[in-house]
Amino acid sequence: MCALSSLPRGEGVRFDEVEPPIAIFHTDDGEVFAIDDTCTHQDASLADGWLEGCAVECPLHASQFDLRTGAADVPPAKRPVRVHQVTVTDGEVYVTLSEDEPNLPPGVTLSNS
Repeated sequence: MCALSSLPRGEGVRFDEVEPPIAIFHTDDGEVFAIDDTCTHQDASLADGWLEGCAVECPLHASQFDLRTGAADVPPAKRPVRVHQVTVTDGEVYVTLSEDEPNLPPGVTLSNS
């Protein structure tokens, strides 16, 4: 999907090539996680949020999601985001997309549905 070197530590990057978009996060500890990029509370990009440890805070209303499980740990979001499997091989990041249905916020739909 991308080179690990293109993902700065402590930040997230949005990928629009899939629907819904995903966000890939490279933690300060060097771990890499991928989740759906859209907050389940309201339409906001989680890649634009604040990364701390293994959690990302939504930039809109400060909901927090666990990057390992997708759980919404801080309201107002109540539903989790989907988590995708990440593999790093030879400096390349590969994401296997979850087959679970995404938890989209109210009013947001997929263009193919």
